[in-house]
Amino acid sequence: MTALTPDEARRLILRAQGFVGADARRGGPHAMLRRLGAIQLDTISVLARSHELVAYARLGAVGRQTVERAYWHNPAQSFEYWCHAACILPIEHWPLFAFRRRAYRERRFRWHEVPDHVDKLLQQARDSGPLTTSDVGGAKNGGPWWDWSESKIGLEWLLDIGELVCARRVGWRRVYDVAERVVPAELLDQDLTDEECITRLAAVAGRSLGVATRGDLIDFLRLTGRHSAILDEALRSGAAGLVPVRVAGWPAAPKAAGSPNAWADPALLESETRGRHRTTLVSPFDSLIWHRGRTERVFGFNYQLELYVPKHKRVHGYFTMPVLAGGRLIGRVDPAREGSTLVARQLSLEPGLTSAKWVDALRDALWSAAEWVGCDAVRVERTDPPELAPLLTMTGGA
Repeated sequence: MTALTPDEARRLILRAQGFVGADARRGGPHAMLRRLGAIQLDTISVLARSHELVAYARLGAVGRQTVERAYWHNPAQSFEYWCHAACILPIEHWPLFAFRRRAYRERRFRWHEVPDHVDKLLQQARDSGPLTTSDVGGAKNGGPWWDWSESKIGLEWLLDIGELVCARRVGWRRVYDVAERVVPAELLDQDLTDEECITRLAAVAGRSLGVATRGDLIDFLRLTGRHSAILDEALRSGAAGLVPVRVAGWPAAPKAAGSPNAWADPALLESETRGRHRTTLVSPFDSLIWHRGRTERVFGFNYQLELYVPKHKRVHGYFTMPVLAGGRLIGRVDPAREGSTLVARQLSLEPGLTSAKWVDALRDALWSAAEWVGCDAVRVERTDPPELAPLLTMTGGA
């Protein structure tokens, strides 16, 4: 069994996630999506939407339209579905989520009761071509955001069970179309068992995470009950193609001493990781850090997104983005935009790190992000520690 130090594990994870390595940027956002296996979507847009920030963190100042075309294109290169959360997934992974589509169909319940007229909605999509919620009466009933119209509930239910597919968006609205018009026939015709789906998805998650505990893999795929038991068997038998490893300092496995506490992609273990990654801001919904327990285990970085924390109780800010530099998470920024100025409402350096050593990295991260979103100025309002502020000269680019 391979033994890894925490530093070795972290380096492998950065390689698997496409931050380091000679081939990390090869193939652009299209290849990046396939390397990551899943890119989380979120409605919040501060500097940009999260799925754009994921590409920016790895590829640099790639055009935002280039990113969009790589995700949503005609013919479909990807589709939206439930993985770790609502995610963009490679279209070739369509058959692998049959287990989840079956589970939704059996449950016949969403967050809302499924309306009786879903068959009519499906027929309308077949007859009229791709449609949005505005084509069927709108998404809301006029109340809070969760007060969906029956038509919106119906469309989302049909998406859950695979009758409809979202393979593109218009103005951030999902465009729904029938699966047979979007998914290539050779994928649509595959009928995998739950065991086949989860075993193959475990390999996808393992390659994306690089080095992962069982809990990390469960979180990536959001498995419960019988489905998590299938994952366990795929790991034990080796069917998932991952190999057991022991990472020093990571929690011990709940078995005898000497048993693995993590699993790794064997190709990653055999490869040589070279190069340095760029200094960058990281989206809160990036797969590098979306599992907060894993983020603390791998980077020693205690991270909480404070979107829903009352303003007066926030410690670091509304949409705090970690700063990745030198193979570690060195600080966090709460960004905003005011016209053509990127504003760092708060910039915090991690405890124990010296301002003099890391100030250049923080400045580079801010200016790089500013230039990517079309800002020509940067303003820092507060810093922690306070002595960091005079060291930051924000009069020029990185």
